[in-house]
Amino acid sequence: MTPATDVLSSEKKQTTAGNYFVANYPPFSFWKRENRHKVEEVLDRKSNLDTPLGLYLHLPFCRKRCHFCYFRVYTGREAKRDRVAAYIEAVLNELKAYARKPLLAGRLPQYIYFGGGTPSFLSPEQLEQLIHGMKSVLPWDRAEEVTFECEPGTLDERKLDVLRELGVTRLSLGVENFSDHVLKSNGRAHLSKEIYRSYDYARSIGFHQINIDLIAGMLNETEENWHSCVAKTAALAPDCVTVYQMEIPFNTAIYQQMHERGDIVAPVADWPTKRAWVAEAFEKLEDSGYTVADAYSAVRNPDEYRFRYREYLWTGADMISLGVSSFGHFRGVHYQNEKDFGPYIDRVAGGELPIHRALEMTEEEKLVREVILQLKFGSLDRAYFQEKFGADIYDRFSRQLGRLRDDGHLAIDGDRVTLRRAGLLAIDELLHDFFLPQHQSARYT
Repeated sequence: MTPATDVLSSEKKQTTAGNYFVANYPPFSFWKRENRHKVEEVLDRKSNLDTPLGLYLHLPFCRKRCHFCYFRVYTGREAKRDRVAAYIEAVLNELKAYARKPLLAGRLPQYIYFGGGTPSFLSPEQLEQLIHGMKSVLPWDRAEEVTFECEPGTLDERKLDVLRELGVTRLSLGVENFSDHVLKSNGRAHLSKEIYRSYDYARSIGFHQINIDLIAGMLNETEENWHSCVAKTAALAPDCVTVYQMEIPFNTAIYQQMHERGDIVAPVADWPTKRAWVAEAFEKLEDSGYTVADAYSAVRNPDEYRFRYREYLWTGADMISLGVSSFGHFRGVHYQNEKDFGPYIDRVAGGELPIHRALEMTEEEKLVREVILQLKFGSLDRAYFQEKFGADIYDRFSRQLGRLRDDGHLAIDGDRVTLRRAGLLAIDELLHDFFLPQHQSARYT
């Protein structure tokens, strides 16, 4: 595998295979199976009621696998009703095992996220069984936000009614594009008519926040079509718009085709084009009254529509992870669950926590993690890091911040670092300079 630093070199403007998006730190390649016991050790400690707690559930079932997807998903016969039923049972038993741990005594989740895969693949009856079961173990009384990812083609009025009644507050629609040609050529299961049908009904029944996801630079994307996608998004006026830049990780169908042909450059837009398209989207949304909230999203009203999952995740909150291949963390110990269906089900059935690999961060790694993740917000507060870590980020990261300032990517004014728009759009490339030396040239995943 190519090291992430090679993939992200500023000299390589074309999109090549590898991970671009920095989801966490330290790199996942440093999370080891032999460290699984660290999770059990931290869970046996006394409860810390001052630390926010979240809950993430990975639902790995989809109608079909997108050509750019790199997540653990199951389709076709692997997503039959009996397998979904077995999975729901395992997830609820896993949650019960966590609820018995001393670290979680007296704590309730403040943010909840259903990711995938396609959470909306489940039937209304399965959703009711799952969510009622979860609430019976850890009530949602303190939940500030419940986010649920949806593929538009899996939604109908009854399912949306059920999600609303069950307490979902933030509905995230994986629209990605409004062109049927682009959707089909990228392997998406839905078409544009299903976007409008699901959005219109979801809006009519009053979800607190509806988010639309777009991806800049998909297969067969054109400048004219991207203009149209942005205009159609603004016309719908969702509460939040999230825009990602297309990347081609190694475990995707697009990469497999590239590998078979011996191609190095992916058949998608290059990085300057993708950044220009995201910049256009942000500018058009700002003209429509939106505020850019971070490197990926714009919101209609930043005081009312906040993405609490992301805010908590990037500021060091604890998070229980449930389900196959999911990621979680407690007090600086990060972990990933078993990556395949069978081992996950078997370990839960055997009374174990199904942890595949883990990493216990040092205090320095905790500091670096929050700096790089909070840079995605577009700013850093010097006083926050001084109070939380006893560290002056102006001294600790003087070289990195100075370089970004000299390159015109950020400004430093008093105790605040602020990224300029060009720096924000390229943030996932710029973050690698903040990695500790031992992580600089390592494989990311």
